[in-house]
Amino acid sequence: MHVKDVCSDLKKDVRKLEHANEILKCEKLQVDEKTLGLCEDPDKFNETLNMREEVFNSNLLKLKSESLQLKQKIESLICENHQLLERLKKVESDLTANMRWNSSSKAFKWLNTHHNRNKKGLGFMVKRTV
Repeated sequence: MHVKDVCSDLKKDVRKLEHANEILKCEKLQVDEKTLGLCEDPDKFNETLNMREEVFNSNLLKLKSESLQLKQKIESLICENHQLLERLKKVESDLTANMRWNSSSKAFKWLNTHHNRNKKGLGFMVKRTV
């Protein structure tokens, strides 16, 4: 009887091992599928990388041209700003000169109305008596 028990135990162990073997085969299949997928992924990854590199290069060229245009625009605006500053200085100097002329005209007018003494000529007007 002892041999029969050992044989039945061995048969149970064989069934357990066959079951474990089936499980391991399924796991191996899954690992093989993942490995195949990973082998294909580098190609897809390289394609994606190349596409992204092309997009990056085109965006870089676009940004460089926009940067150049903006630089030219800034330079033209700076030049225009300098011209406007020169015009402003000229207008300010003209305004100062006109203010001097106006203030001297006011001074002549005051002198003429208060201290005329019948003088004639530039800056003197005939005083009207009311």
